[in-house]
Amino acid sequence: MGTISPQQTLKAVFGFDEFRGGQQAVVSNVLNGHSTAAIFATGAGKSLCYQLPALHLPHLTLVVSPLLALMQDQLAFLKERGIAAASIDSTQERDTTRDVMERAKSGELKILMISVERLKNERFRHFLRQVRISLLVVDEAHCLSEWGHNFRPDYLKLPDYQRDFAIPQVLLLTATATPTVITDMCEKFAIAPEHVVTTGFYRPNLELRVVPALADRQQQLIDWLKPQMLPGSEAPTIIYVTLQNTAEQVANALNAQGIAAQAYHAGLDSLRRDEIQRQFMSGESPCIVATIAFGMGIDKGNIRNVVHFDLPKSIENYSQEIGRAGRDGLPSTCLTIAGRDGLRVLENFVYGDSPEYGGIVRLLEEIAAAANTPDRQWEVLLNTLSRDTNIRLLPLKTLLVRLELHGIIAPRFAFLAEYRLRYHLEPDTLISRFEGERAAFVRLLVDNIPIARTWGAVDFERLHRAGQAQQIDASRARVITALEYFQDKGWLTLEGKRMTDVYEICQPNFAIEALASQLYEDCLNRERIEIERLHSMLALFESESCLTRRLAEHFGDNTFGAPRDAPSDTEPGRCGHCSVCYGHLVRLPDATPQPALSDNDFTRYATPLIERHTEQFGQPPNAQRLAHFLCGLTMPIFTPLKARNLNGFAVFEQRAYPEVRQWAEAMLGH
Repeated sequence: MGTISPQQTLKAVFGFDEFRGGQQAVVSNVLNGHSTAAIFATGAGKSLCYQLPALHLPHLTLVVSPLLALMQDQLAFLKERGIAAASIDSTQERDTTRDVMERAKSGELKILMISVERLKNERFRHFLRQVRISLLVVDEAHCLSEWGHNFRPDYLKLPDYQRDFAIPQVLLLTATATPTVITDMCEKFAIAPEHVVTTGFYRPNLELRVVPALADRQQQLIDWLKPQMLPGSEAPTIIYVTLQNTAEQVANALNAQGIAAQAYHAGLDSLRRDEIQRQFMSGESPCIVATIAFGMGIDKGNIRNVVHFDLPKSIENYSQEIGRAGRDGLPSTCLTIAGRDGLRVLENFVYGDSPEYGGIVRLLEEIAAAANTPDRQWEVLLNTLSRDTNIRLLPLKTLLVRLELHGIIAPRFAFLAEYRLRYHLEPDTLISRFEGERAAFVRLLVDNIPIARTWGAVDFERLHRAGQAQQIDASRARVITALEYFQDKGWLTLEGKRMTDVYEICQPNFAIEALASQLYEDCLNRERIEIERLHSMLALFESESCLTRRLAEHFGDNTFGAPRDAPSDTEPGRCGHCSVCYGHLVRLPDATPQPALSDNDFTRYATPLIERHTEQFGQPPNAQRLAHFLCGLTMPIFTPLKARNLNGFAVFEQRAYPEVRQWAEAMLGH
């Protein structure tokens, strides 16, 4: 943008007279060529930190974001301001994607937004190598760190991609990173401490209230909320719950009391979720009762209440969720109705993700077998591998990334295992468009892709053999290139499914048992960290010192004195607007004690799974499988067993998983 200053761009393009806290430092760092980390409180204007520099940098700014909804909101904002920005995502038509790629190659595009998963696609990586990129932006960058609350294994590969695409600098953005996570993120990208910009977490307009849960928690919520929901002046409110069925129950209870509320959770189809979100954003629907599926990318300024009806999953989640309140700067309330009763469900989610040791051994045996093939290539269909090893998808992806970091495997490319096509013109007409060897090649395709009614399945092996017989190159790559060209011309529709990742085995002679033990120990360590995270959250809610201050300190913000706009008699280190400052210290009520587990319980609830498992697999389930079943935690193996339909599934979801597992071990040992 020539000699125009960032200050002029701020005014001319974004319509702001001045930068907000921390923004100017980040923009200066980036424009001076430094990799930078921006840790900004929710709603403090992180997006501008990449949007403005992108207009001054010579080449493309590539933004990696974990959420489609976030991308769409930001793209709409950029397009309103005439900024050349686009995204590539799985919902797009191929023509749209191709158009975006052409604009990126020609230099017309300033900002391209993608999900991290897009980088696993070999053709997409090949495209990026042909584009000059000035800046890699990692949104929600805490996902990079295993010590973070929302770790995503694919993020661990971003430093490699930065080198691979020769991107000179990186900007990391997040609202929820503890000092440990910030150090971890910055080490991965060699960001110097002086290029870490933190805005502080204090929000003077948020009132943090914690109240102990009463026996009738729903009535407690209704009594508190009803006065704020008078027709015509309803306070926009989000109520967070842990389970889908709780969302439905609470929404129904509120509606019965004349409070218009809608449930929002992952069990609803995406069209319904989009509609509920649109109604909430526009003000048609004042109150949403949601699992944490709701809220990422929600930028509604006037949310007056964020209520935690159930415990949040961590201090980081709590901070992110209350950060959605009061973005317009007006007073807003963050109420937590806290009890220990929901703790077991949250702890059980953590235990539910830990794989069986035997599953890890099975995974390593598969890799060892692939190491003995001539090309040392291992083809992975994730869902099939998950079922065969009985490891859930997220922990499985994490294990694969760990094996990459150990140097055992390296990703080479991904392909769609199955293709099918439907012609839009007569096959003979298609052949007549070509001459010579090409016409013979197209005839070979037509003859060897039989059409059943309207669709034909592409059998690459059959095509290859037919090609060899006629001395025509019918390799997989040539076939796909040709079919994609035909689709581009509108001559046929091509559909692909079953994504297959191909890895190379780099270290064929690893010791299976030793590596399995190490990986299993990593999983147990992760489990311990997650459980500790839940307990630190309870400690925050039972705090005897100012909640706002405790929250700021958790994120390494030690600058918290008496806030500038607090009443003059407010002591330093106290916010004056949280439960503790009001003199309401909280002791969380204990969960209702459960009766001891008996032999009779085992016969009644465990036997159905034991019988079906033995019938299908020739042996009874181990204690871990049994505990998962009884606590209602899914496992891939439960699908073929139809375990959810058996009596006993989730019967102990309110009990502590370790207790159920120890009991199952003892009972199986008898």
